[in-house]
Amino acid sequence: MTWLRRISFTLFITLAALAGRAQFQFKDTSISNLRQRVYRTGADSLQIDTVSIVPNTFSIAYVSGNDYRLDLVKAMLYWKKKPVADSFIVTYRVFPFRLDAMAQHMSFDSIMNNMHVKPLDFNTGLTNAQRGIFDFGTLKAEGSLGRQIGFGNSQDAVVNSSLNLQLSGMLGDSIEIQAAITDNNIPIQPDGNTQQLNEFDQVFLQFKKKNWQLSLGDIDIRQNNSYFLNFYKRLQGIAFQTTNRISKNITSKTLASGSIAKGKFNRQIITALEGNQGPYRLVGANNEFFFIVLANTERVFIDGQLLQRGEDQDYVINYNSAEITFTPRRMITKDSRIQVEFEYADRNYLNANLYLSQEFEINNKLKIRIGAFNNNDAKNSPINQVLDPKQIQFLADLGDSTQRAFYPAAVLDTFSVDKILYEKIYVGLDSFYQYSTNPLTAKYSLSFVDVKTGNGNYVPDFNGANGKVYKYVAPVGSVKQGQYEPVQILVAPKKQQVVNLGVDYTINKSTLLKAEIATSSNDANTFSAKDNGDDRGWAAKFQLSNEKILRASKKLN
Repeated sequence: MTWLRRISFTLFITLAALAGRAQFQFKDTSISNLRQRVYRTGADSLQIDTVSIVPNTFSIAYVSGNDYRLDLVKAMLYWKKKPVADSFIVTYRVFPFRLDAMAQHMSFDSIMNNMHVKPLDFNTGLTNAQRGIFDFGTLKAEGSLGRQIGFGNSQDAVVNSSLNLQLSGMLGDSIEIQAAITDNNIPIQPDGNTQQLNEFDQVFLQFKKKNWQLSLGDIDIRQNNSYFLNFYKRLQGIAFQTTNRISKNITSKTLASGSIAKGKFNRQIITALEGNQGPYRLVGANNEFFFIVLANTERVFIDGQLLQRGEDQDYVINYNSAEITFTPRRMITKDSRIQVEFEYADRNYLNANLYLSQEFEINNKLKIRIGAFNNNDAKNSPINQVLDPKQIQFLADLGDSTQRAFYPAAVLDTFSVDKILYEKIYVGLDSFYQYSTNPLTAKYSLSFVDVKTGNGNYVPDFNGANGKVYKYVAPVGSVKQGQYEPVQILVAPKKQQVVNLGVDYTINKSTLLKAEIATSSNDANTFSAKDNGDDRGWAAKFQLSNEKILRASKKLN
């Protein structure tokens, strides 16, 4: 047992030494924050310490607290009434740091001085020779030019670029210019959860001089003076407007624009669900499901009332997924009448817009307005949709029934175990497709479209395959039992034209007469000459308004 006693004694000595060391360190680091100092009476203010003072701990021997004011954070003493003695003793406690101290890892100057490439200032600090392509003369230029590179161990190097430039100023002595040029090689859609949007990827130039204005690039045209020709479009093109006084009593206002449309307009009625705030999915004019809504083009109505966008307003919208969600401020019921007007990115055809508006004002009593609008898809200039002669002939035979533009989409394909392929089975003169894994018969690759319940012959088949599979269901009494068809939706080119004539006449201060007549032409399929007899429409509106004060005391009009 001798060796056990030795080990126990050694362990006891070691623990005692560690305890003594710990106690010694504790006493060494225990530093009081109480301070007592002597200062001379002299200046009106005095710096007491370099750190902040703990509240309710400061006192001056034989001096009343009403004779001075103390800034605890800055540790500054301000005399209201100086003491008679030539010195005084203060006692106080302090924090271990100053409460308003600035903390920073690197200063701005240290970062700037260690940059290999200095930021380029467009306006100052450079001579004309040094500015080069950034020499804008007297114009004020602001913006940034960026280059980014990204790489990783599982991807190649990618270079991104961005340009953001704003110009403003005068050309010569009379023409005002404003320009905004923004380009990002990764297009960014703003989020639809606020009332104000910051837009990306746009080019805008505007020139002004006295009574005329010329706009180029990404322009917005909003017309609401007419009843029948009332629209808002986001375009890429040119717009010119001018105001001229023809004579002493006649003023002329002219607006002309020619442009390429960014997207296509659609109006959708949403079927509301009881207690379901959303999201509700928007659908394109040709039953498209996957598209991007152009930012700030939507107008949402509930029971005829225009709603406001925003998380603290009535609704929010996801432009990328085309989904609308209503906030608790607007509770949705099954009786809610929801209508949405919007533009969405559609590049099936080159779409051109022409608009002309002319207004004359005579003697401040008579206004005459003439407007003409033309929106036309260039059927010979397809972009995303390329049609072969058979598909063009299919659309030509379809007429205006574009809702039935379902073209068979069965493509011969080579067999592979990771593909979803079908075989064609003949039943008399008819045929249908059936999913198959047989290399000898599985030859067709199909794309299925939702054609609504009762309009198709196929339904989803959950058979465990690596992908979506559809199976054929035979009609019952010539009534189709499915919801899907192996087809593709063909988009037909369209043309829309509107011409209007409006007159406003002020009979007297309280009586106003308005009259407007308009005609329109809407061709749903310019490939086809069928069903064109009902393309033309006419409309007219007359309004006589009179306002008088019946009893001023009760504000009865």
